[in-house]
Amino acid sequence: MYEVNRSLALIKPKAPFLAWLQGLPGSHVAALPLAELQKGCNGLLVPPADDADEARAFVIEQYASLFAAELADWCEDEALWPTPLTPALFAEWFDIEIHPVLTDLVDEALEREAFVPFDLPEA
Repeated sequence: MYEVNRSLALIKPKAPFLAWLQGLPGSHVAALPLAELQKGCNGLLVPPADDADEARAFVIEQYASLFAAELADWCEDEALWPTPLTPALFAEWFDIEIHPVLTDLVDEALEREAFVPFDLPEA
């Protein structure tokens, strides 16, 4: 086991995000419960957090790119996204859960690669 010099932030969708998702044209998630949507939430490695509020503030500083990534996971048409994307709206749509200690149980070294958004074919 190895302690990693990062903490974990989970970005959990809240009811307004689910309502937006269910309101998208051709949405196939009408019956999706919020708890089920939250099970597959995205995890982020953040600087080591001695203070959960500081870690949340770090995540909020990244709100624009995080918000866009969360929306694009479900809908590439930015015309259907809420506007404007603000820190306040991000806080309404997502909970930020901080886990300060991250332990690596794998003996292999961590590998990193640049994030490249998934490009969906146009319908």
